[in-house]
Amino acid sequence: MHPHPAVRWIVPAVGLAALAVPAAASQAAAQSAAEQADPVIIAHRGASGYAPENTVAAAQVAADLGTSWVETDVQRTADGELVLMHDTTLDRTTDAEELFPDRAPWNVADFTAEEIAQLDAGSWFGAEFAGEPVPTLTDFLDELAANGQQLLLELKAPDLYPGIEEEILAELAAEGWLDEAAPGERLVLQSFDEASMRTAHELNPDVEIGFLGSPEVAELPAFAEFADQINPTYRDLTADYVAEIQALSGPHGAPLEVHTWTVNDAETAADVTALGVNGIITNFPDVVRAAVGG
Repeated sequence: MHPHPAVRWIVPAVGLAALAVPAAASQAAAQSAAEQADPVIIAHRGASGYAPENTVAAAQVAADLGTSWVETDVQRTADGELVLMHDTTLDRTTDAEELFPDRAPWNVADFTAEEIAQLDAGSWFGAEFAGEPVPTLTDFLDELAANGQQLLLELKAPDLYPGIEEEILAELAAEGWLDEAAPGERLVLQSFDEASMRTAHELNPDVEIGFLGSPEVAELPAFAEFADQINPTYRDLTADYVAEIQALSGPHGAPLEVHTWTVNDAETAADVTALGVNGIITNFPDVVRAAVGG
């Protein structure tokens, strides 16, 4: 998801009055939302409110909090290794600037896997995480498999990495992550990049796809050709918009789902749940679960 300031132990108390269910919403829509199952809770970059984002430590904290689904971001090194990093540069969440002072602007794509493996991706968050490495995608998959967790994998800036969709699918296949009983049971790929997600769907139509963004209602049928989820920021949600998305079926025949981001307080979690979302992406999965179940 879009970069935001690092959030630690203090949970924001921002509400979501703007997303209250409109008075014009039909009684049927309100009843449908009331009857809906608790939303799936997804740990954003791992439990990134409590551990450094996109690290094995963040995935482990999510597991400790009882959170099955974990979201993370993948990019590619100069020598073709798939690694986890949100920003397209390394300086915010590692000591790359200190270790490689002459390599500004510290683009992920300009560093080899061996160089990135030397970085400390934990100290910026807290001394207790000093030395936490930037994981490879394989490292992270192994951690999730050991914990019995599921993966929402965001392709970050795929336009910078031609062919990355095929490479990711190959690695997921090699690690057994495409051996799902049903699409989306264990794995979903998502991106803000529509062309990338269309490519991923064409390469492997069995994989469930999410589109990050808020397409116009008139555009939704075109997205339903390749996407199983439409995943907007919570600020764009209304009950009517959620209902319009869920009224369509995706490429696997099931209704499109809505997984919204990034919800970090109880009031907002309750509000988006009332709008009928299927999932909530959060830095604080325990806070959201306490508010809405799931």
